[in-house]
Amino acid sequence: MKRMLTLIISVSLFLAFVPLSGCQKAEEPKKPEVSAVSPALPTSPQTAIPPSAPEQPGAPSATVTSAPAPAKLRGMDIVRVARFDSSQMQEGVPKGWLLDIKKGEPNISLEIGSQLYYLHLKSNESSYGIKNGTKVDIKEYPYLNWTWKVTKLPDGGDVRKSDTDDQAIQIYVAFTPTGFPEALNTPVLGYIWDNEAPRGWTGRSSAIGGGKLRYVVIRNKTDRLGQWYTEKRNIYEDYRKLLKDVECAETAGLTHGIEFYINTQNTRSSAESYIGDVYFSKR
Repeated sequence: MKRMLTLIISVSLFLAFVPLSGCQKAEEPKKPEVSAVSPALPTSPQTAIPPSAPEQPGAPSATVTSAPAPAKLRGMDIVRVARFDSSQMQEGVPKGWLLDIKKGEPNISLEIGSQLYYLHLKSNESSYGIKNGTKVDIKEYPYLNWTWKVTKLPDGGDVRKSDTDDQAIQIYVAFTPTGFPEALNTPVLGYIWDNEAPRGWTGRSSAIGGGKLRYVVIRNKTDRLGQWYTEKRNIYEDYRKLLKDVECAETAGLTHGIEFYINTQNTRSSAESYIGDVYFSKR
């Protein structure tokens, strides 16, 4: 039953967005409206996030000793997913996001960093996240970029075991549903910071009906706590390789939503993490 959490995450994420059923060719993405996803850009000067080249699964990305600055907008080279320029919250979540609670009480705040605020998540035997309906064609914007930091890992968290399947931070990207019911036919990639699973480990959900959810372990307990990391992942290649058995995996590729998640209910412990600038890029 505990592994059913994964499936529940998928269900709640997809049903919150505009229904798209059937096998479809990815439509031309609408040009991103940054204000629809996150608050307006700050007027203070910006510096680019230190670049990190595309890497093989599991290879560590660039590290940042202090809170990284936001990436520059270069025309339509990137599509913002998350960017917080104030501590403003609406109904307990940042503006433009929805709260998704599975168990316990959420502990969410926005804290100032370098030129922008960062999402701060704490879990005490709880399971929750925030989500939005970002739609991006990953054939045009094949790289997912983000910054994150973990200050406490759940005790013995291991995505490979149902009774310890807890992580301090998870990033779920949902894609166009390939059939009906939507909750059972939505491809999902989950990028996670685990404890015990090795970096680069990939696997599918063992939950009933969760066969279209694939995990990628980006970091684990060998990585330094309290350290900011800047990640760059070729999500299009991950999509093609890890979801190749999913109907229409080659012709879809339009994202259907994204969620940031934390959970410690299986290990009955606690965790704490931060996430900052998140965006899709062309290169």
